[in-house]
Amino acid sequence: MRVCVIGTGYVGLVTGACLAHVGHDVICIDNNEAKVNLMKSGQSPIFEPGLSEIMQGAISNGKIQFSSDLGAGVAHGEILFIAVGTPPLPNGESDTRYVEAVARGIGENLTGGYKVIVNKSTVPIGSGDWVKMIILDGLAERQKQTGENRSDIANSFDVVSNPEFLREGSAIYDTFNPDRIVLGGNSEQALGMMKELYTPIVERQFAEDKSLPPVPVLVTDLSSAEMIKYAANAFLATKISFINEVANICDRVGADVTQVAKGIGLDSRIGNKFLQAGIGWGGSCFPKDVSALIHTADDYGYEAQLMKAAVTVNEKQRLIALEKLQQALKILKGKTIGLLGLTFKPDTDDLRDAPALNLIEQLNRLGARVKAYDPIISQTGMRHGLSGVLVETDAERLADSCDALVLVTEWQQFSTLDYGKMAKLMSHAVMIDGRNFLNPQQMTKAGFQYIGVGR
Repeated sequence: MRVCVIGTGYVGLVTGACLAHVGHDVICIDNNEAKVNLMKSGQSPIFEPGLSEIMQGAISNGKIQFSSDLGAGVAHGEILFIAVGTPPLPNGESDTRYVEAVARGIGENLTGGYKVIVNKSTVPIGSGDWVKMIILDGLAERQKQTGENRSDIANSFDVVSNPEFLREGSAIYDTFNPDRIVLGGNSEQALGMMKELYTPIVERQFAEDKSLPPVPVLVTDLSSAEMIKYAANAFLATKISFINEVANICDRVGADVTQVAKGIGLDSRIGNKFLQAGIGWGGSCFPKDVSALIHTADDYGYEAQLMKAAVTVNEKQRLIALEKLQQALKILKGKTIGLLGLTFKPDTDDLRDAPALNLIEQLNRLGARVKAYDPIISQTGMRHGLSGVLVETDAERLADSCDALVLVTEWQQFSTLDYGKMAKLMSHAVMIDGRNFLNPQQMTKAGFQYIGVGR
């Protein structure tokens, strides 16, 4: 099938590249010319394991192209994905200006032939009808300027909601091995085309385990599909905040939250995922989506108290590492603190709403000197938003002369560092394990005073 993906961030580029990999003819549109040229060369503008290889294979097979020409993309695609960003506004509401601009641009370039317009961006509930209205506004404006009067074009498209559930760092795997595919809409033709589009994935032709049953496809109305996305992320964020509260109680009563999490996770009604206590959640999805759902509830006269509590717990949890540093070192003024990891999670270069940024800000406020090492940030030289921190090139340089280390991001590489050597390089060998990632006995044997979260 002919596919156009508008927006080449994490969602758009992964979606476009993977659909091309399964055999569809894809064009990815972005208004950043430099980014388009980079992608044409087979290089990904974001760090996502396996993405560059997928892109290069699709380019060599002639299944994917990149352009800044929206009109060409609209003309090419039978299915048009809107995959632009919806960042949070200061009040928690989603900023939909980019979605609006794309929808208007689609309307201005519609010339006939049936098309399915897919909301892949995480958009406020009710956006399906709103996007259709904006497309029609764009079409009407163009017809007004050109003197056209073709009612058939206005009836030649339908809007579908197809939320994504990709994890940064595992987006390629998640695309080919999804738990479910959600399609929201009321047009049988549009829903039929979406099912055809996803057939290779539903039938697990590219799955890691091809013997599994077909991927469940849930068909709903537009609003329910939009709500599913928000509700899923809000639930996972709440689950993390819950185990972090339990961890804080464990700290006070002498229990080990890792054992508690294992014990409750064995209950099939609870499950063991997202029960890893630490210094809180961040990134581009959880904070934005939970805030947007709280804002939507407020708009409709309901106070989402549980979700607000999850946010409050998370905000406080980010300072747990700071409290533990103060307990271990007392005064932080004049001390040197090293951060192991900067990104909000492993296997990504994403610093959006990363807990490390809060730590850096607070440590600077208290007069500490802050250093950091991150496998990706240190390698790429990215420094945007990292004022007040010295980014080192390796873990041993980080440890040199530090009074304490804080493990902020559980990069797999951090499980095999030479901690014995690092401890000898430090002024005080204190390790705050903000993710309960390291083995306490091994760290103690390496010479560290080990402090976990809820352990």
